[in-house]
Amino acid sequence: MTAITTSTLVVGATGATGKHVVLQLLQKHQKVRAVARSKQRLLDSLEEIVPNSSSEFEDSLDIEEASLLDLSDEKLMKLASGCDAVVCCLGHNLTFHGIFGHPRRLVTDATKRLCNAIEANQAQEKDPKKVKFILMGTVAVPNPSKEDDDRKRGERFVQFLLRYLLPPHRDNETAAEYIHTKTDNPNLEWTVVRPTGLTDGSASKYELFPKPIDNLFGGDRSVTRANVAQSMVDMILAKPLWEEWKFKMPTVYDMN
Repeated sequence: MTAITTSTLVVGATGATGKHVVLQLLQKHQKVRAVARSKQRLLDSLEEIVPNSSSEFEDSLDIEEASLLDLSDEKLMKLASGCDAVVCCLGHNLTFHGIFGHPRRLVTDATKRLCNAIEANQAQEKDPKKVKFILMGTVAVPNPSKEDDDRKRGERFVQFLLRYLLPPHRDNETAAEYIHTKTDNPNLEWTVVRPTGLTDGSASKYELFPKPIDNLFGGDRSVTRANVAQSMVDMILAKPLWEEWKFKMPTVYDMN
């Protein structure tokens, strides 16, 4: 892997996967800007994974304590300015209010606003900086490009129910549909990483596939959140890997 120094903006940094993205980037001596509602919660979450990590990497970590959608356009531009990559690990809280309350378009609106901030910065640059945008989805989100294999009838019915009964699922689908429209800017490249069943555990080896390889429900494959984070970090730092998966929606699994 090429030894480079990057700057990455991570949103959803206190989430179960986002905290691993932050920590793994720091461990690879990269600079990180993170948006978190609670700075202390993010620092504590890093400590839970690796003791003393928050103090060890404090010079490389800049935390904006805020709710992303409450930030002004100007502030988002400032946060995204100079970044080589933006990683969105936002998700809805698994509570009644988190699932059915507002904001129902958290991921979609965040994706749109972040892309707008990136492009607004590029419009002001004489030599626009190429930026990677990595969106975390789920294996239940179909590829808008119709590159996935057809699901079985029962699985399609479940996806239909999820789409209209669970706002977070529809939000993830809409965010993926939106990012697929971003094809006219040569300096904004993207990928949507779709993990299968998420588990806790340390980073190990993982596999990426261009489409789901298991049943939507009842499959025997899973992936640790740390491995999902690792796949994202590897895409940021390894150019060949990025070239392979940009403008695609890879699914990620623990390696058997």
